[in-house]
Amino acid sequence: MPADNIRVAAIDLGTNSFHMVVVEESPGKGIVEIDRVKDMICIGRGSISTKMLDERAMQQGVATLKKFLVLATQRGVEPRNIIAFATSAIREASNRDEFIGMVRQQTGLEVKVISGKEEAQFIYYGVRNAVRLGETPDLLFDIGGGSVEFIIAGCDEVHLLESRKIGVARMLERFITTDPVSPNELKLLGQFCAAELYTSAEKSRQLGVTRGIASSGTALNIARMIRSDRESDSVEGLNQSGFTREEFEKFYQSVIQLDSTARRKLSGLDEKRVDLIVPGIVLIDTIFRVFGLKEVVVSESALREGMVVHYISGLRGRVEGNGQLDIRRQSVVELGFRCNWHEPHSLQVARLSVMLFDQLLPLHGLKPHYRELLEYAALLHNIGEFISIAAHHKHSQYIIMNADLRGFAPAEVDIIGNVARYHRKNPPSPKHPLYAQLEPAHRRAVDVLSGILRIANGLERGHRENVRSISAVIGERQIVLEAVTRVESDIELWAAESLKAWLEEVLGRPILIEARVR
Repeated sequence: MPADNIRVAAIDLGTNSFHMVVVEESPGKGIVEIDRVKDMICIGRGSISTKMLDERAMQQGVATLKKFLVLATQRGVEPRNIIAFATSAIREASNRDEFIGMVRQQTGLEVKVISGKEEAQFIYYGVRNAVRLGETPDLLFDIGGGSVEFIIAGCDEVHLLESRKIGVARMLERFITTDPVSPNELKLLGQFCAAELYTSAEKSRQLGVTRGIASSGTALNIARMIRSDRESDSVEGLNQSGFTREEFEKFYQSVIQLDSTARRKLSGLDEKRVDLIVPGIVLIDTIFRVFGLKEVVVSESALREGMVVHYISGLRGRVEGNGQLDIRRQSVVELGFRCNWHEPHSLQVARLSVMLFDQLLPLHGLKPHYRELLEYAALLHNIGEFISIAAHHKHSQYIIMNADLRGFAPAEVDIIGNVARYHRKNPPSPKHPLYAQLEPAHRRAVDVLSGILRIANGLERGHRENVRSISAVIGERQIVLEAVTRVESDIELWAAESLKAWLEEVLGRPILIEARVR
């Protein structure tokens, strides 16, 4: 393994589950997940009220950590790069030192117990590395077993970091004794959660927060269940997908009155969350109401990933601050490096693509948002060559749509993948399922953007960055594109001419392409 590559294993000792993620970080490729594993041992069971970790749970926890360490070693992680943090249940237990001592003695692992505020800070690092934060602050919340962390943050500033003792295991143990949950217990649980959230909600209203970003297993499980109800296909990646308040309320009403036997039959519900899901949905319902949120999106990155980002930043001598982080561009570039892209060619095609987008704006009228997606599609259009030259456009689409690009909504990934797919060969067709399933407005965007990308790709046919700039003169009967080149451009003009027909059809005008050397 090259010396510049670092492999790290981050272990999160949570109230419900122990999790470990193994990643590799290297310049260019960034952070790539190698493996992940979890064990729902529920070390916090019963400890919420007794403040004592159960002896059997502690033994099971140590056994799980031994397995994690074997896996980390097999995955090439050096012992010094295995980090472990303990949260709510262990943090509050009177016998936590006994457990941490057991872990140290039997595994050699040093577990750090972190405060609620530190936990919130790591969660922030993790979420901002996976979900694009807005110009207006968002409410980030991570639903754990013992606590829930709340962060109010925008793309360049953190306004609030706090931890509240309203985790799902704690609320289940304290409030719920009936199955299905009784109206009285439901009311008491909702009132308690609302009271805990009051001061945070006041801050949220002052900052104009309307969107929530939820992380942790409980939130992801709820998102998966809601999504499985509205989609017939299998559900894989959930990052930056989500649900509106209306969708959640419909889901809430359909689940809250079910008993455990009926809940166990629900599509998408993790069997080990059959009971924990009840306080989970009550909590999210309360967050929607108290904070006045319109939607919640989910982040597949949280505490563990934040631990990794912070740890690697320290090793690399970087500062993990609150500044702007362009995770979308970063994740696109990382994917390009992973697929051994030809970076100069990709950058040139992207540069020409956005030039053409700007020059042709009076005709296509697409919003600036699509300009960004075009640029990313152009950067990734050739990554399918990693698999096959002949059908690389199709492979590019598949890789893009299955690469878990960070910071993008699922619909955006679909657009990027389709635009890359049609940079050569046949143009978009309703016969192609991945194109046909797009919304009409997105299909029209793909039509325009793929047409632009085809010409930009033609103008870089020689892979020599010959075209300096391109301008357009839009007439009533035709469009004249003039390329300024470094040397004679026969190969570029020939390729662009062969690829212009689709954009001509989309824009409804013939295109004349000229070039002059300067």
